[in-house]
Amino acid sequence: MVAHAFLKSAMLKPALAGAALVALATPALANGPISGRWITQEKDAVISVTKCGASLCGRVVKFLKIPPDGVNQRDGNNPNPKLRKRKVMGMPILSGFRQDGKVWRGKIYDPNSGKTYRSIVRRKSATVLEVKGCVGPFCQTQLWRKAR
Repeated sequence: MVAHAFLKSAMLKPALAGAALVALATPALANGPISGRWITQEKDAVISVTKCGASLCGRVVKFLKIPPDGVNQRDGNNPNPKLRKRKVMGMPILSGFRQDGKVWRGKIYDPNSGKTYRSIVRRKSATVLEVKGCVGPFCQTQLWRKAR
């Protein structure tokens, strides 16, 4: 019985130590950079978030669902007539993102509506990015998953 209790204790201590390390590492990662390749919540595109000058931006790098006008889909809903002929592929969806404490703030563009929104992005985990598009105090949240 004593040997069993000792073995149980000896096995439990490393497991608790490992769990503590994971718990300490996860918040640091969650507050970390948002760079990488992310699959949108609708699973229709991959967005690559990279450095763009002094800030971060996110561009469409792959369609997972082919848009109605094919891979050469244009930004036809853009309010600026001069931008309506640009391709959605390669277009910045996220722009001007700068770190503000635990979140990143910038703008998000929706090519389906042609509208740009204030945006707040944060790392939820190593594989999940929380993306918010906001109008005034109201925000809509999406969870983007890390692309492999």
